[in-house]
This record gives sequence, structure tokens and C-alpha cells, in this order.
Amino acid sequence: MRDPGLAREVLHRPQDFSPANALVAVTPLTGASLRVLQRARFALPPILASNDTDSHAGIRKVVAGFFTPATVAAIEPRIRELARESARTAAALSLSSGALGDRIDLVDAVAALPPAILMLELLGIDVPGDELAALKAWSRESLELFWGWPDPDRQLELAHSAAEFYDWLRDLVDHSVVSPSRNLFGALDAHGLSNPAICSLGYFLLIAGQETTTQLISTVLFRVLEGSCSVTWAEASDPALAREAVRRVLATESSVPTWRRVAARETELGGETIPAGAEILLELTGNHRLAASGRPTDYGLAFGSGIHRCLGAKLAELEAAVVVHETAAALPRVRLADPAPEWIRLLSFQAPRMVTVERVNLEAT
Repeated sequence: MRDPGLAREVLHRPQDFSPANALVAVTPLTGASLRVLQRARFALPPILASNDTDSHAGIRKVVAGFFTPATVAAIEPRIRELARESARTAAALSLSSGALGDRIDLVDAVAALPPAILMLELLGIDVPGDELAALKAWSRESLELFWGWPDPDRQLELAHSAAEFYDWLRDLVDHSVVSPSRNLFGALDAHGLSNPAICSLGYFLLIAGQETTTQLISTVLFRVLEGSCSVTWAEASDPALAREAVRRVLATESSVPTWRRVAARETELGGETIPAGAEILLELTGNHRLAASGRPTDYGLAFGSGIHRCLGAKLAELEAAVVVHETAAALPRVRLADPAPEWIRLLSFQAPRMVTVERVNLEAT
């Protein structure tokens, strides 16, 4: 469904259009893959994103307590600290010689780790730094398992990854609920959720809370460097223009371009009858109006709408703007080295896998 008005209407009618299919694997899981997941006691009962029961509001309120406007505002200096540190490290690498030469992948260098570090700090969850790379890999592979079209062999590989992730997450939840420090998993335990329910919520949140932001940053960096954005690379070193670039991408090709709903009962939408059980794919980004200047006038659906709207929307936008700004400021003399990188293209997630840049030789210009 491409019409933004109708998509918004669907999201605001949860009694008619349920989120129950939000986390259902696009490619049905094979018997071999299911057995791998069952051995890990892997389960995703409806707790937050796919919850259409009365319990949703209370659980969402607990999670929202970790994403308040005041909390997001207070963490901005930390966002800038991490972004600046990553950007300066990338700048140093771009000037070095050796195996890396003059090229560097900005996805790995500046977009990958800051969102993961910030999310965990915001949620009060203690994860050793040497486990962040595994979290990033698990996140990408879980997105492919549930929103991609892997063949049976690849699906089995992804199932093993998801099982490993879930085992790690179960241990993390077990330690967090008995921790004396404030953290999300402990708060959910106090709310009355069981450990399997907390694991279900945590599985998706630990992915969505950081990997989609990495993907958003990656796309903005690529489009600005490519020259197809309304903001140039030189202009992106200005904080306001970096934010404008982020908002344009949110309107045109966000990291979460679509989302699913299922008709809970026969109903009407846009003058048409929608039968009960009908699966609906909503376009959240890519079909919004752009002003004559090229600036987006409506990007609100990029984070969903209604009672299931992304709780980390403001945080993700702020992180992306700060990382893009700090990177452009630290690397003023680079250009895109690969104008046609491979992209992650899943049903509901997209981003370039790499954004490779090289130093501009000023003597040759």
C-alpha cells in the first residue's frame, strides 16, 4: 500500500489491522531450521512490536521510560563524543598507508558501533565491548532470517546464528534482572514479564534499537557522497544541513521502508473491502511529498505511527544527524570510491553494505 494517508490510517486502526504478523518470517522456516531454533528454546511471543492484546500499553510504557525526550536530550553529548571519536579514527585511517591504503568503509568505521553502544547505555544493559561485533553480526543475520528470502542452506546458517544470539540474550536477561542498577530488563521483570517474554522483547529491540540506525546512517552517508541528496558533502559538515540530509532520506528511502499488518476482521479501507486475514504491506517511506526545494515535508511514517510508533525515533534521527555531521567535518577531502555498492535489500530493511571512500588528491585537482 503506497498511499501515505491510507498507510497511516491502517496504523491507526489496530483493532482492524493487527500487528500480529510483524515478526513472522517472510520465508517459511524449514524443518531443519525450526529444529535448530527449538533446541535453543527460541520463541517470540507477542510482547511489543507484534502485540495486539491489552498488555501492550503497559509494556510499552515501561520501555518508553527509557526513551523520554529528556533522556534523549541528555545523551546528546555522549552521542557527539562517540561520533567524533569514530570520525577522527576514520580520518586517521584514511591518511595512513599499509593494507588499508587510502580507502575506508564508513559503515564499519563510523556507522556500526556508536548506535549499539548508545542503545545499551541508554537501556542500562552491560555488554562487554568485545561482544559488540557479535551483536552486530547476529542483528544483520536475524534481519535476513526473518525479512529475507534465504535458500534452505542459507536459512539453516541463519537459524544457527539466531539460536546463538538467543542463548546469549537469555544469559544477558538472567544477569540483568538481578542487577541492582536500573536497566530495561529489570524493569520489565518488575512489571511482571517472564524471562521468555523479556527475551522476546529484547531480541527485536536489541536489533531495531541499533541496526536500523546504522542502516539509516549508512544510506545518508552514501547519498550525500553520491551527490543525489539535496545536501553536499561539504554542506553536511554543518549540523543543520546534516539533519536536513537525514530527514530527506527518512522521507525517500529510510532503513525501514515497509512494515506489515494483517486484517483482524473483514473491514473497509479506501472504499475497498479487505477480507479477514489479508496480509498488508505498508510503504512507510519513498512516496512522500517533497517541497520544490527538494526538502521533505512529511517523513513521519518512517518510524511508523499510532500506538506502535518507534519509541526510539527521536534518538535515531539525532544519532544519524550527529554522525553524518561529525564524519563530514572530520573527512572533508574524501570522495565515494564505489558508486555501486552491494545493498541490503530485505522486505522491510535496506541500506548499502559498504560506503567506501578515498582521499582526494589535491595536487591532481
